Amino acid sequence: VQLQASGGGLVQTGGSLRHSCVASGGTFSRQTWAWFRQAPGKEREFVAAIFRGGRSYYGDSVKGRFTISSANAENTVYLQMNSLKPEDTAVYYCAGDPRIILSSLRIAENYDYWGQGTQVTVSS
Repeated sequence: VQLQASGGGLVQTGGSLRHSCVASGGTFSRQTWAWFRQAPGKEREFVAAIFRGGRSYYGDSVKGRFTISSANAENTVYLQMNSLKPEDTAVYYCAGDPRIILSSLRIAENYDYWGQGTQVTVSS
């Protein structure tokens, strides 16, 4: 499975951005898809995930502001980011894996497939 991510950029506090991640190979609907982010000097942080095309899960810091969604016909997973804050500044990564179990979907090391990172910078 190969993932091609796009989106990101520079935005002011309170603004919005949308990431896209197109998957090629594998069976899209059987994967758990997730977004992680990593700020300078910090560990990779769980942002959101869709568990095998079903329920969505979010990190506490983005709950209510970010929305993950997927379009099976387009083999694409999205991350809509609203009400952005300076602390959302990071490199964002999409990830996928068909073997993720519910208890482990927030752990980056459990994902085999990764897209390239895209920078999001939120200015104050």
